[in-house]
Amino acid sequence: MLNKIILSTLLTLLVVNTAMGGGFQQQTYIKAANTGKDDVFGTAMASSGDTLVVGAWGEASNAVGVNGDKDDNSARNSGAVYVFVLSSAGFWTQQAYLKASNTDAKDNFGNSVAISGDTIVVGARYEDSNATGVNGNEGNNLAGDSGAAYVFTRNGGIWTQQAYLKASNTEIGDHFATSVAIAGDTIVIGARAEDSSANTINGDEADNSALDSGAAYVFTRNGTTWSQQAYLKASNTDANDTFGVAVAIAGDTVAVGALFEDSNARGVNGDDSNNSATDSGAAYIFTRTGNSWNQQAYIKAANADAQDFFAGALDISQNTLLVSAVHEDSNARGVNGDESNNSAGGRSSGAAYVFTRTGSDWTQQAYLKASNTGREDWFGHSVAILDDELMIGARLEDSNATGIGGDEGNSETFGEAGAAYFFTRTGSDWTQLAYLKASNTGRQDFFGINVAISTEVLAVGASYETSNATGVNGNGNEDREDSIIRSGAVYAFSPESINDVIFANGFEN
Repeated sequence: MLNKIILSTLLTLLVVNTAMGGGFQQQTYIKAANTGKDDVFGTAMASSGDTLVVGAWGEASNAVGVNGDKDDNSARNSGAVYVFVLSSAGFWTQQAYLKASNTDAKDNFGNSVAISGDTIVVGARYEDSNATGVNGNEGNNLAGDSGAAYVFTRNGGIWTQQAYLKASNTEIGDHFATSVAIAGDTIVIGARAEDSSANTINGDEADNSALDSGAAYVFTRNGTTWSQQAYLKASNTDANDTFGVAVAIAGDTVAVGALFEDSNARGVNGDDSNNSATDSGAAYIFTRTGNSWNQQAYIKAANADAQDFFAGALDISQNTLLVSAVHEDSNARGVNGDESNNSAGGRSSGAAYVFTRTGSDWTQQAYLKASNTGREDWFGHSVAILDDELMIGARLEDSNATGIGGDEGNSETFGEAGAAYFFTRTGSDWTQLAYLKASNTGRQDFFGINVAISTEVLAVGASYETSNATGVNGNGNEDREDSIIRSGAVYAFSPESINDVIFANGFEN
């Protein structure tokens, strides 16, 4: 398989060829095997190597466990997760269909997903049991919308559920597993509506005096046994901050987002004690030494402003942190433009910020905007990073372009069709290399609602896509009828397919 350096080279060639008139499409168009109305397949995604995991929290079957009956739609919004693998020949196939061990209507199983090697973690933010900790009693519904997470492992090609995770302080309406992340034997889970007033690490989780302040929980595995290692809160816990709305992990470093945090601080480790910039948002970095966790950094945008929603999405790779602010308002374009211009033309255009760590010190490395910045595009609704490559989704972008490198200047024609943007880093400099659209771009498809990146694939979800295709590479232009609206789709791009398309379209000439 090609590595990330070759991928960058191929995409560079692709951009050049596109400018010469090439019209490129993605490698694979992926739908659920049981495509259905309002399933929102593709809302959540994660990838690791040759495996792609796709969540569909609106899926409605009453199946339980792995590979059950997918066709009985009697449990509305119970949710499902689909696992796809890429063969050495370059073909995607569905490997597993995952459901909760306690499937119930409206649980939203699959609203968040993460994968590391042969382990998947799935969130169900509206699951209702009052269990606490690991493998408790999942059979009751006494704590509505408390939330749960499920761990699945693969042996050979067979997936089984390994654990059922709940918060140590399960409460009604906490939305545990709003977000999930995994690295090796460590899982971090966000609960955006948890209510305690505790600060930083392992504080008093029983004092519910800070409504919807949010929390994050760290679990570790020893052999096949999971246990909770830490309970994380912000250093400036406050009501309605939604700490835990986004989480990410790399090794012994965890990042947690709080998009409704209110301080007017800017940059790294500023004054977090005032609330004069409502909903500006913040990110928090925690690091582990042995089994102990500490907060390392409190991160704000360099141009933090009220209602920017900084840290609603974030990801981390080694010593690089990627954070977005979907309501950021500047009309800048590309890399390191003028971030101070909150012109009407840039309202909620969105931005992303790259931070890097040297030792224990974090600094902002880049300020990223779309190459076609537009009003209310929500650039940064989703983000993903792997080493020197990153993807950013803009689910409300409006052009009617298709495939890779289309006409991004044709705005306001396909409202909320969505787009994704691929950037690479050389040294400390970031460059946008590709502008990605669906092969069957449609209005309000929300292409870019989620993105995923691994060594083998770039993937983009479009949760409101409406074709009635099923499985892999069906006809994405078939009937767009009310019977299958918002069924959802995923588009996978690979370096091998890009290479094939470049030369098939005459690049050598």
